[in-house]
Amino acid sequence: MRPDDSKLRREQPRQRGLEDETGFDPSGPGTETVTSRGTKYWNSGAIPLIAPDLLGDIISMASDLSIVITPEGTVLSVLVNPANTQFTPAGKWEGKDLRQFLTAESATKLDTKLAAFAEGARHDEMVELNHTEDTRWDFPIRYSFHAIGPDGSLLMLGRDLRPVAEMQQQLVKAQLALERDYEVQREFDTRYRVLMETSREALVFVAVATGRVVDANSAAAQILGTAQGSLPGTAFAGEFEGKRRGELLEMLTNAAISDGDRPLQLHTKRGRKPVRLVPRMFRAAGERLLLCRLDLAESGESGGDALGENLSALYQEGVDAIVFTDTHGSITSANESFLNLVDSAHLSSVRGKSLGTFMSRGAVDLKVLIDNAARSGQMRLYATKLSGEYGGQVPVEISATYLNDRTNPVMVFVIRDASRAEALRAPGVGVSDGAVKSVMELVGSATLKDIVAETTDVVEKMCIETAVELTRNNRVAAAEMLGLSRQSLYVKLRKYGLLKKGGE
Repeated sequence: MRPDDSKLRREQPRQRGLEDETGFDPSGPGTETVTSRGTKYWNSGAIPLIAPDLLGDIISMASDLSIVITPEGTVLSVLVNPANTQFTPAGKWEGKDLRQFLTAESATKLDTKLAAFAEGARHDEMVELNHTEDTRWDFPIRYSFHAIGPDGSLLMLGRDLRPVAEMQQQLVKAQLALERDYEVQREFDTRYRVLMETSREALVFVAVATGRVVDANSAAAQILGTAQGSLPGTAFAGEFEGKRRGELLEMLTNAAISDGDRPLQLHTKRGRKPVRLVPRMFRAAGERLLLCRLDLAESGESGGDALGENLSALYQEGVDAIVFTDTHGSITSANESFLNLVDSAHLSSVRGKSLGTFMSRGAVDLKVLIDNAARSGQMRLYATKLSGEYGGQVPVEISATYLNDRTNPVMVFVIRDASRAEALRAPGVGVSDGAVKSVMELVGSATLKDIVAETTDVVEKMCIETAVELTRNNRVAAAEMLGLSRQSLYVKLRKYGLLKKGGE
């Protein structure tokens, strides 16, 4: 839409008449050009005269929204930049009071500006007004005010401030997010510092790439015989005797990636104290770090638990196999002795497998062990055989313990190689002397068939008694162990007078 051209060009006839008569523009010096119609325009120096039919286009392109108003604030004309089609509804403002389309505070600003014009005060200051209409759209515009006629009409040239407002909002949101991140970071840093200083364990963080100390707590500084503030940035290998940087880093890395927590035995350079060092590797912000826990080997005062260390050493170096499983029998950890029994090269090849896969009777053995341990807390000396990865079998005695005093209960199996004891046993050792004598007395007084039948009953009774004892009177498990149905087991228990043994 174009503004009223008559209002925008009221002063131009007078200026053009002066040009036609004198060829001189009183507005300032410049070079004049004569057209074929005798009209003179400036092409350099002061601002040239503009043809009335071009003035509206220039104004519309030079601003986002242009408004011509009376001194009282009535809209005479509205001109919208063609690139900002969102302002098109403003064309309905013509003939209405501009204050109807302003927020309350913006209407006050407009009244102040109009009063300044009426008093002849300076009016070069730009004013930001917020337009609104029935809450359908709301946008801020920065206006410059220009008097364009003797009747006091004003031309308002406006620039859309929404891009600036959106950018400001984004900056505010980014600033708020950044401040929140800083607060979270400061909170975590405070927690980390408090934890490091209140921990009784001596802890040192070492960068894998450089081998230098990143941070250490006061307990570690005390063991190493130096001030806490002097440790960060120093070479960690320089704190120990006879260790070069590359050598120590290799030792720490190998110990950190191994399955066990076997400590490194070192001596500090200051004071020559024997220490045990247990490293743990992790990655933070793309950098690999080592968390090294130090412990005085002679006293264990810096947080080391003597009982825990002794149990760990027993687990790693003991002659008996020790296996930790979940409540279903899946292996979570096993020591070197167990790997030797089953001919396994590495813990990773057995972790996650069921312990029953290594037993001669498979799930039957495992169920007997787990059920009895879960019911009474432990089970002692269960005899079976372990099968290795290459088919070999080893007679073993197993004891099971159920540890349920934790969030995730575990089963602990201690397995002892019984092959030597098996070899020393004499054939028929399981048969009592009384049973042998009773069988021998039958020779001559009974047929061979009767003697064999009597012997079979004795052996069968002994096997059933042993199964019931091993399963702690768990009839279902005993039947599975003997390969009988539950009904057949009850028949035989009744036959040998064992039904009441241990109770139903």
